[in-house]
Amino acid sequence: MQNRQVGSAAKAFAFGVLQQAIGGECSLDQTYPIEGIASLARAGPGQISFLSSSRYRQEAMQTAASAVLLRANDLDYLPNHTKAWLVDDPYLAYARLTAFWQFGVNQDLHQAPIAKSARLGEGVILGAGASIGDGAVIGDRVRLGPGVHVGSGVVIGDDCQLRAGVVVEHDCEIGADVLIHANTVIGSDGFGFARTAQGQWVKIHQLGSVRIGANVEIGAQCSIDRGALDDTMIGRGSKLDNQIQIGHNVQLGVDCALAGCVGIAGSTSLGDRVMVGGGAGILGHLTIADDVVIAAMSLISQSISQPGVYGGVFPQLPQRQAERCAAVLKQLPNFRTRVMRLEAAVDQFLGSEASE
Repeated sequence: MQNRQVGSAAKAFAFGVLQQAIGGECSLDQTYPIEGIASLARAGPGQISFLSSSRYRQEAMQTAASAVLLRANDLDYLPNHTKAWLVDDPYLAYARLTAFWQFGVNQDLHQAPIAKSARLGEGVILGAGASIGDGAVIGDRVRLGPGVHVGSGVVIGDDCQLRAGVVVEHDCEIGADVLIHANTVIGSDGFGFARTAQGQWVKIHQLGSVRIGANVEIGAQCSIDRGALDDTMIGRGSKLDNQIQIGHNVQLGVDCALAGCVGIAGSTSLGDRVMVGGGAGILGHLTIADDVVIAAMSLISQSISQPGVYGGVFPQLPQRQAERCAAVLKQLPNFRTRVMRLEAAVDQFLGSEASE
């Protein structure tokens, strides 16, 4: 499966049209055609990107984007070939800009269950009520269960099986020999919003996709969100249990195993052969090394750079004992301060005795 540039297949807009809607200052020619939005690392000529955090300044210095939304204090971090698009809030401006390339959600509503432009391989079996959108490519010997919906532009490899009620949203890609259990949704919108100064939320239309490698199994009622700009990726051979949430832009390595009810927040990257116990939660924008094992019900809030077993929870306790332990935990910061003061007093006392 090939990398896909966001907006590359969509219509282009003259830069002046975008600037009129978003505002801000930029010296890019008003008639210059903009084909889409991309992340700093992947953007090319004819695309817009944004710089909203200092952590991405290094990527901004190497971007090939035609223009980058940014604040005035980040001007020095752009290469000469990229125009600065000065705005007060780059993230909010980016959110509003995504609406120009929002996928036409009504595209599939009035078409036949199998679009004429869809391509089906040999030996495909369709359950009752299955539907296939425009331009979808279905490989050989694929089985789509009752009520499965395959959106426009989806690519499904040979020997895949999608059981009843599975939804694969537009432009997602699934490798060969993949099994997806009932009522799982692939390619739903990621949870992306920017906030205005008045506290209102502006939707960031998710312009990326989901790419699933070969020989993957995904359990029932899982949700794998499409990327905001880059694609969400599930590595070859990985196995996902039931009711798992994969946030937008997550990168899951090869041969990973995730037990039921795991949640991974957006833009987190898991290496190869990572195993995650049931009910564990992993916060966003983290990096987990190869061969890490995360215990069930753990909360991972920092990146992990070395293989090993991480996480864990308190063992089960009787309710009254658990309540007493929780009360003690609340007092730990105060206990720590008191201990440090006692240590300092003891050190001072011992020091004064030694001087005598």
